[in-house]
Order: sequence, then structure tokens, then C-alpha cells
Amino acid sequence: MTTDLTAIQDVIARSQEAWNRGDGAAYGACFTADATDVTFVGTLYQGGGEVGRAHQALFDSFLKGTKLTVEIVGIRRYGADAAVVVTRGDVAKGTPKKLSKLATYTVVREADGQWRIAAVQKTQRKPLMEAVSFLFKPASKPAK
Repeated sequence: MTTDLTAIQDVIARSQEAWNRGDGAAYGACFTADATDVTFVGTLYQGGGEVGRAHQALFDSFLKGTKLTVEIVGIRRYGADAAVVVTRGDVAKGTPKKLSKLATYTVVREADGQWRIAAVQKTQRKPLMEAVSFLFKPASKPAK
């Protein structure tokens, strides 16, 4: 179990390292062949190949020189070969002032024994909207 948790953390770390190098192929290799990647702006990429190709185009332009910061909030296992990983993170040219994005990853162990990202959904936090919701509906505030 400890080995699996380390391998799950490692696939997230490898994706971060690939991003930070601006290496779309290595980034895409962290995903399954049929993965889905939903960005915080709502773009849907399907398959590790497309994720890698599209991100290389982004790394060569809009995201050139950016660094991805990722902090794992929690990992929940679902059987021997699947887990959900929730993270906080952000993308910036330097160190981000705050981690304003959340991402939920579904990771799976594939037939070759490697853990890969099968799906990721990224969301931009809206702290003001959260504060308004919590003010008017305190019961909507999460425990943590």
C-alpha cells in the first residue's frame, strides 16, 4: 500500500516536473491513452497524446517559462488500481502568491503496472463567491 501511495504521488510529481521543463511529450506520457483533461477555462483534451501535443503548443507560447506548483490535499484509494487525488496548485512565472486552483485527478494502475492520470478536472477558486455563499448559507461551508 505504501509503495502504491508513493507511485501515485510520483505520477503527479512527474506531471509537474514535465510542465516545469516545458516538455509536452513527457507531460502527456503521464496520462492514459484515453484520459480526459478538463482545464480551468473549460477546454477538454482527450488522450495522453492530445494532452501532450496541446500542452507543448501552450508551453511554446502562452505558458512559456511557467512553473506548476502542486500540493496534494488528499488521496483516496478505490480498490487496488484506482485512486482520486485532490490538489491545490497554480501556474506562474515565479512562485505563486497563493494556490488558487483545485484539481481532482483520477489515477489508475495500467496493465504495465504504471500509475497514470485517467482524468483531471481543474477549477479556479472564487474566494469572494465562496465568502458570499458562506455568509448567506453558513451550512454550505465545508468542514476544512
